Amino acid sequence: MLVVGVDGCRGGWLAASCDDDCVSWSWTRDVAALLALRADAVAIDMPIGLPDRGRRPCDVAARELLGTRRATVFDAPLREVLPLPSYAAARAHLADIGERSMSAQAYGIVRAVRALDEAVSPVDDGRVVEAHPELAFLRMAGRPLAPKKTSVGAAERLEALAATWPDIAAIAATAPRPAAPDDALDALACAWVARRWMRGEAVVLGDGMRDARGLPMRIVS
Repeated sequence: MLVVGVDGCRGGWLAASCDDDCVSWSWTRDVAALLALRADAVAIDMPIGLPDRGRRPCDVAARELLGTRRATVFDAPLREVLPLPSYAAARAHLADIGERSMSAQAYGIVRAVRALDEAVSPVDDGRVVEAHPELAFLRMAGRPLAPKKTSVGAAERLEALAATWPDIAAIAATAPRPAAPDDALDALACAWVARRWMRGEAVVLGDGMRDARGLPMRIVS
């Protein structure tokens, strides 16, 4: 069983391809190339399925589960924000239609969301799923972990992943640049989700809800 975990990182996408206990890495600017891999399942840390108005219920549910780490879940952008040329334009448009504004951080992933939205289609439903690393680590550890940029948070994530990959520190160290160390751990957490999806063990938030394109608005962990 080959599964792939994908993390959107600065400048591109990091993928951890996992065949049993073996992990191989790839980094690319083209997310469509990763979705085209001959994998049984791909779990990706980026919104799939975008609302026309309001918030996705899966995002709201993810925040509730994460408690103190709720701020790590951004609202998926409205679909009509994707083509807008700037953060200022996005905020102005949201104000014009009476919707909540969005943070600069949330707008920062719009380009990646747009690229993924162009690459994925409803026929991918059974194989490509949206994941959120913080939810994955919550499932692994049974509790929210410390922020990933801290030494404590990094150690907790390595410990959680070691149950699946005992030599996790060595595996993570081989991830290609320009991906950061925490990107590698997030990609592996997504691969863990993809494996659970294939085994029928995953928990699905927002199951059954679809956007205007027919894409599922769900988060799998």
